[in-house]
Amino acid sequence: MPLPSKRVVATMLATTTLLTSLLGACGKTDAPVTAIVPPTAPAPVAKPMFGSFGFDSSGMDRNIAPGDDFFAFANGNWAKTTEIPADRSGINTFSILGERTLADTRAILENAAANKATSGDARRIGDYYTAFMDEAGIEAKGLAPIQPELDAIAALKDKSELARNLGGTLRTDVDILNATNYHTSRLFGLWVTQHMDRPADVAPYLVQGGLGLPDRDFYLDGGRMVDLRKAYQAHIAKLFALAGIADADARAARILALETAIARVHASAEDTSDVKKGANYWPQASFTSKAPGLEWSEFFAGAGLSAQPEFIVWQPAAVRGIAKLVAAQPLQTWKDYLAFHALDRAATFLPKAFADESFAFYGTTLNGTPQQQDRWKRAVNNTNSALGELVGKLYVESHFTPATKARANEMVANLVAAFGKRIDAIDWMAPETKAAARAKLATLKVGMGYPDKWRDFSALEIRPDDAYGNAERAGLFAYQQQIAKLGKPMDHDEWYMLPQDVNALNIPLENRLIFPAAILQAPFFDAAADDAVNYGAIGAVIGHEITHSFDSSGALFDGNGRLANWWTPDDLKKFEAAGAALAAQYDAYHPFPDAAINGKLTLAENIADVAGLATAHDAYQMSLNGQAAPVLDGFSGDQRFYLGWAQAWRGKAREQALRNSLHTNGHAPPQFRSETVRNQDAWYNAFEVKPGQQRYLAPEQRVKVW
Repeated sequence: MPLPSKRVVATMLATTTLLTSLLGACGKTDAPVTAIVPPTAPAPVAKPMFGSFGFDSSGMDRNIAPGDDFFAFANGNWAKTTEIPADRSGINTFSILGERTLADTRAILENAAANKATSGDARRIGDYYTAFMDEAGIEAKGLAPIQPELDAIAALKDKSELARNLGGTLRTDVDILNATNYHTSRLFGLWVTQHMDRPADVAPYLVQGGLGLPDRDFYLDGGRMVDLRKAYQAHIAKLFALAGIADADARAARILALETAIARVHASAEDTSDVKKGANYWPQASFTSKAPGLEWSEFFAGAGLSAQPEFIVWQPAAVRGIAKLVAAQPLQTWKDYLAFHALDRAATFLPKAFADESFAFYGTTLNGTPQQQDRWKRAVNNTNSALGELVGKLYVESHFTPATKARANEMVANLVAAFGKRIDAIDWMAPETKAAARAKLATLKVGMGYPDKWRDFSALEIRPDDAYGNAERAGLFAYQQQIAKLGKPMDHDEWYMLPQDVNALNIPLENRLIFPAAILQAPFFDAAADDAVNYGAIGAVIGHEITHSFDSSGALFDGNGRLANWWTPDDLKKFEAAGAALAAQYDAYHPFPDAAINGKLTLAENIADVAGLATAHDAYQMSLNGQAAPVLDGFSGDQRFYLGWAQAWRGKAREQALRNSLHTNGHAPPQFRSETVRNQDAWYNAFEVKPGQQRYLAPEQRVKVW
């Protein structure tokens, strides 16, 4: 998927924000339907993008039995013959489609940049892109754009001024429910969204931060992490040297020691994903006594939050530990820390030596990527990061049709209906729990393609000759827009993804799903493809996102997004037992002989895969209206369904990136996500999977969740 920066912000399907008058209001499913929606009359379409019915059968390895390794059976030849692009740490269906979307978006931005007569939003995105592409201008300015910030840091006189400066770095660029984004290089992160207990209110969630490496494990573990820490320290020193700051090596050593101390007080990724541990309500007045060491009044003043009466503190032990370190560590160490992270965040907007050094560490050393992306790709990603909804308006005009939106909404309705039937069919669940689950399903809302309302960027200054300034102003503008929501009623129409994102999203606090326009393309969705393939691919994606409202985290929230227990004690025990069995199943997968998947960390996503795929299969069967599915190219309907699922999870990664993901990513690697078929009875029948084959599970071992 296209990444706006080296750090990902979203609660997502993958490793987990126009023309409203033209295309109509965003589709919502306000209640589950009781029957499958009949398909609209299809418009004439071209042949499928892949194969004769929408599946790339040339990518299969038929020498491998599906019951031994379904991923390799469906994708083995693709995996053998596909090279990871030099500018990527891995390749998968999301990144392939993302490259296509990048090229589409590039055309939009270059047209806006070339058309000097335009004004307003088109001029804004054109100028942002132009400024980033102006390598000569960036080189000529040197460190001048960031020098005022470095000077302000150097001038800090005491811990009171330090606290205000730290508060000024606060940004709303984190998502605590996304396992790939637990850390932030700023001391703390802020997430502004619906209150966990008062759904009508907006709340600020304060989360742990302070790390430059992806997770606490990178500071505390042995093995390869030791070498990564040495490389990180060298990277810190190199940036200081490039900036002409003396004693670079000594400063780097102090910064690594400080971040290691921060890592020691951090909550683990598993604990952070435990919603019940995050509901800690702290009045602002209590911070001084609950977390002494940081002058909180100055911090909140610097953050523009002095008037905010209460915060939800997600990792209280980390907040206490970090505040204590502010007091304990010398002021100069903190000034060095702030200066480094200012340079580190700015590197991509500074002269080439800084951008190259940033890529050398974060791209090559950390993730094994040998080649930096072309400048235009970085320009597109950064423009999306700063002004994504403005770009999205134009993207939807050119690349998303009303017919695609209507067809996708039909599939959503069918999947919601199928999930409702699965609730009714559960034999271990008490009637009162079923009724509560049904009530939650009835309040599920779905955004398809693009938002109903678009953000207003008219107050944001963008200049064609100020790449760094544009990024800084855009980041501050986004932050101010977010904190302006505090004290106001919750707005449930805001999107947290972009139409040009190849992904999907469940928002547990709002019981709402979002499917951006860009994911509604082949191989996830192809209007010319066989229904079985579409249900196996985008249908299972939709089912996956529906299930997130009922997974190990989503099941803790009621239909209004309130943290509330709607389970009987016995039902909750049975649900948790199924989750434990699924976690154990994934614990047994070893991408490397010395490294396994963390079943607990990936549990919510694995539940969503198991139940989402089962729901999609039900919906596909219901769509046949009792008729037998045709056999196409020798494949039955059920075989095509499961092959569509497996093709959607094509993927391979460089070793460094894959090893990193085992520590930080709430999603299992793609090849193991595809293997969740072994929990589906219909898969065994479709491919005649027998005892003794490697992926065979006895019926009593197959995990059924929802």
